[in-house]
Amino acid sequence: MSAVKRVIEYHVNRLKDKRPEARLQAVKELELIGDRGVLDILRNVYETDEDGDVRKAAQIAGRTVFLRLKETE
Repeated sequence: MSAVKRVIEYHVNRLKDKRPEARLQAVKELELIGDRGVLDILRNVYETDEDGDVRKAAQIAGRTVFLRLKETE
């Protein structure tokens, strides 16, 4: 498994934390990674997280990653 995939997996596990602050931080870290593989993860957080702030952060992060990837195509 590549280093990037291990880091993504680590943050995906943090998305299961009960504390919204921890999930928010995980979303921000996934945004910084910017890998195409985080888009589905962020979409899932946006669609399912119980906290509105976490959902909004996932939406913004997903858009940011998508646009950044589009620029590099």
